[in-house]
Amino acid sequence: MIFEKKNNLVGLDIGSRTLKAGEIVKTKKGYSLKSFEVLDISPGAIEEGSIKDPEHVANSIRQLFKTNNLKERNVAISIGGYSVIVKKINVQNMPENQLQESIYLEAEQYIPFDISDVNVDFQILGENENNSDQMSVLLVAAKKEMVSNYADLVRMAGLHPCIIDIDAFALQNIFEINYDVKDENLALIDIGADKTSLNILKNNLSIFMRDVSLGCSQIDQKIVSLVNCSLEEAEQIKHSNQTDRISSEDLREIVSSVIADWCVEIRRALDYFYSTYPDDQINRIFLSGGGANVKEFHQLLAVETSTEVEIINPFKNLLIDDKRFDSSRLEQVAPQAAICMGLALRKVDDK
Repeated sequence: MIFEKKNNLVGLDIGSRTLKAGEIVKTKKGYSLKSFEVLDISPGAIEEGSIKDPEHVANSIRQLFKTNNLKERNVAISIGGYSVIVKKINVQNMPENQLQESIYLEAEQYIPFDISDVNVDFQILGENENNSDQMSVLLVAAKKEMVSNYADLVRMAGLHPCIIDIDAFALQNIFEINYDVKDENLALIDIGADKTSLNILKNNLSIFMRDVSLGCSQIDQKIVSLVNCSLEEAEQIKHSNQTDRISSEDLREIVSSVIADWCVEIRRALDYFYSTYPDDQINRIFLSGGGANVKEFHQLLAVETSTEVEIINPFKNLLIDDKRFDSSRLEQVAPQAAICMGLALRKVDDK
């Protein structure tokens, strides 16, 4: 098998509780999985997207690459949360180079930050459906401080940040190569440790995004409050069902209360979407992130939204060598791998 190596990047998903690194290579037969690895980091090292302990995280990144013999130094990373604004706007028709010159003026009215504090990018989506004199543009703004902090972190780990993407876009990239959908409105929802991201697609174009500060760490915090333990111990209790520290009934009650909160916030975001796009019904919801593995969550979400709910499998259409990869392990980590795999699709010379 001959791989096209020259432009490949390692996708590096820097989460609040886990680091994910993966490589995808394009062959004559299709996309092939070259590597995927996960490493936990200490609670509190990253909180709500803010890097609190860069030395610890950089050391963990180095350990992840060294332990798993990842040789490539060029990486693609992504950011999200309240320091990132993604919004569909309408502007007067103009050439792309002219919009490039005026985008900061156009963006200023939509961004709740000082325009001098953000990096701004855009993608022209096409003619506005309701006004032929205007075009629809996907506006992206990210706080310069956050971009700089993540780029510096990657360099501290001895790597080269070639691409800094948005979490939701990375998720959309891997979704598109694994699922063939047409004429459907879909919601991609990623439930991480501290953040839940919603991205609604219409004809494979993003038309609505929202992030909320809810995630799996809420379960850990409730366990800590109940049994007076550390966050690391709470994580172990959550996964091992240690009945000597907490009863199964209490753990079920904690999980149920947290996922009920998730569903309420997602329902609110969807209601806002429906108020903006009253004629667009969401046909299916796809879940990713650690929260997707909580069985009760996707069952409750399906009921609360009256919508079919599925879990994303980012490895679905990838060529996988069964001799190198444990299929049962890949199935288990699939929801958490989605953003990482989307980043691994990027190339050095991408915009």
